Formats: sequence, structure tokens, C-alpha cells
Amino acid sequence: MKQLDDFYLEQEEPLRGTFLALKEIILKQDDDITNVLKYGMPFFCYKGKMFCYLWIHKKLKQPYIAMVEGKHFEETFLIQEGRARMKIMLLNPNEDLPLERIEMIVQKALNLYKSGLIKF
Repeated sequence: MKQLDDFYLEQEEPLRGTFLALKEIILKQDDDITNVLKYGMPFFCYKGKMFCYLWIHKKLKQPYIAMVEGKHFEETFLIQEGRARMKIMLLNPNEDLPLERIEMIVQKALNLYKSGLIKF
């Protein structure tokens, strides 16, 4: 747990605040969501299955939330780039987070698992 906490604390502002706010928003969506550190990144799991993670876009230097099963999403604000499975939502750390969009995609991702479309 210390390594996970360190990830958030080692970020410089405004990234730290953005990541901490995202963590809180995501964890509040369901009691079965956990936050773990995998591959050096904060991942969020639903009943042990990874469904999204937080990271920083290498070229744009912007934080993003990545949806592991993004290929199931049609939202135009999600970007696939060269990924086959995942899509990302870029965020501007100097603006208010788009709370409704974030909650909507997290709920949509959770529903993929709850509906059985994505198997555990």
C-alpha cells in the first residue's frame, strides 16, 4: 500500500491533485472497486479484475484515465490511438474534471463486468 500512496504523493501539482481526485471519484462508484499498483501505475479493479488505470500521456504530458475494455466504448471523447483494446480520456489538470463523463465511463465499464459481457 505504501508504494501506491507514494505514487500519488510523488506527483507534482497539478497532477497530484488530479490523480487524487480521480482516485476518489472512481472508488466512490462501487464498494467492490479497489486501487492497486501494477506495472508502476495505479490500477482500479472490480472484484479483482482490472478495469481502468491512471497515467500520463508521454507526448502531451497530460493525465488520463484509461479504460481497459475501451474497445466496447463509442464515446467520441475517448481516444484509441494505437491501442487495440484500451481507450483513454485525456484530462486537463488545470481545469475542473468532467465529473459526469468520468462517472459515466466508470459505470459503463463496471456494467461490462456486472452484465457478464467481460468474464471474471
